[in-house]
Amino acid sequence: MYELKGVTKRYRRGKGGVTALDAVDLTIEDGGRLVIQGPTGGGKSTLLQMLGGLDRPTGGSVLLDGVDLATLPEARLTRVRAEKIGFVFQGFNLIPTLTAQENVESALVPLRLKTAERRERAAEALASVGLGERRGHLPGELSGGQQQRVAIARALVKRPGVLLADEPTGNLDESTRDEVMELLERLWEERQFTLVLVTHDSALARRAGRVATLRGGRMEVSQRTG
Repeated sequence: MYELKGVTKRYRRGKGGVTALDAVDLTIEDGGRLVIQGPTGGGKSTLLQMLGGLDRPTGGSVLLDGVDLATLPEARLTRVRAEKIGFVFQGFNLIPTLTAQENVESALVPLRLKTAERRERAAEALASVGLGERRGHLPGELSGGQQQRVAIARALVKRPGVLLADEPTGNLDESTRDEVMELLERLWEERQFTLVLVTHDSALARRAGRVATLRGGRMEVSQRTG
């Protein structure tokens, strides 16, 4: 479970500063799904970075399973990211010289698994996103939707408790967007990980029950019904 208490993030800019997050309080239950919306510069990606331990707040605490990511030593924070948190980004972030199989396997290297286990788990992950027959393809030989599926497999191959997705359909056409979202929703239901998704797309937000809106670093959370 995530518990954010008074999370603030300020950046220096010239002689002044910018407040990206302003005393944000938020709870996300294990297995929950939250969509984060808001205008550009409203703090969405900054909040996701806090949840993923990719940045530290200026003030407040970011508790994941009772451990404060804001104060965790860097070595332990790296371990938490490797074991508990999967990341999916708009730009896919695949290594162009590695095959789909090798890209997915790369997420398991920090876990120090044996080669055979890495290969087996990567193959299973690719099959779960419908790319079992594309394991040997390079990213450049795959469509945008297929590349994002590889990125999802890479994020989930380590079996994390949390999946953080930053505009995961931002580079996809409408049809492919819907296919990728349906895949994410199916995997979320099957594996019961916590899913936090940042998007500017209102159509995607309407698919979620719980939506957090960030404007000027301030948050409002609403619960959708029906």
